[in-house]
Amino acid sequence: MEPVLVVHGGSAGCVSCERRQRVRQGVIRAASLGHGVLRAGGSAVDAVEAAVAALEDDPEFNAGRGSVLTTDGHVEMDASIMDGRELGAGAVSAVRCIANPIKLARLVMDKTPHCFLTDQGAAKFAADMGVQKIPEEQLVTERSRKHLEKEKREKGALSPDCPKNLGTVGAVALDCKGNVAYATSTGGIVNKMTGRVGDSPCMGRTVAGLCPALFHPVTRAPCSLHLLLSCSAWPLLDFLGCSRAGGVMGSAAWRGGWHPAGTLCFLGYDFRTPWGRE
Repeated sequence: MEPVLVVHGGSAGCVSCERRQRVRQGVIRAASLGHGVLRAGGSAVDAVEAAVAALEDDPEFNAGRGSVLTTDGHVEMDASIMDGRELGAGAVSAVRCIANPIKLARLVMDKTPHCFLTDQGAAKFAADMGVQKIPEEQLVTERSRKHLEKEKREKGALSPDCPKNLGTVGAVALDCKGNVAYATSTGGIVNKMTGRVGDSPCMGRTVAGLCPALFHPVTRAPCSLHLLLSCSAWPLLDFLGCSRAGGVMGSAAWRGGWHPAGTLCFLGYDFRTPWGRE
């Protein structure tokens, strides 16, 4: 089975022409890293973790280093990951001073009997696991500062051409053994209250920023992963525009093309689930 990886760099961002190429290159770089894991025989969950970690390291995206700021000017991040092979899940929310929240979410999945840790509990767990704590300044960009200032100055007024939410990043993968996994990470929304938790780390909720037609069935609930695992892989591969002989992910715009922000987006897929059409 040919492995497949889709990476999304955010679905609601206001990206200037000056930044657009950097955003596209960041998505391609993340997809190339994740797909490299799959080509080497790695698991779907390893691939999505690698791809999302790359986006967290890139200041162009609202995750990790490029996260938007709270009303107090701090960075608080959410992330989640699910593994279809074992139906495992891990999530963290309101975490600070960690370079890669997605890696902490993976540790929650692999090293605890729980699926969700938040704030101080997540921070203590990170310390126990030896996750390096970094200065918050390393996560704050000048663009994020200006974005917060603009949001406060306009008192929450939303410009029609510049949405407030810069978008959650994410990835979904199908590995050579037919296993499906997803990962997602976000800094949330600009000017949010301290402690605000969005839907990205919440199992059973829509994971914003991932392609709705393909990803909602994956992220709806752990049992939904059974759905994709039980399906033939070829319709999924065909939908993604991959030939059965090859299928290089990350550098091409498949059906639906590039999102205006420079992220991959798929449109018009009619995916039926046991509970109806998504």
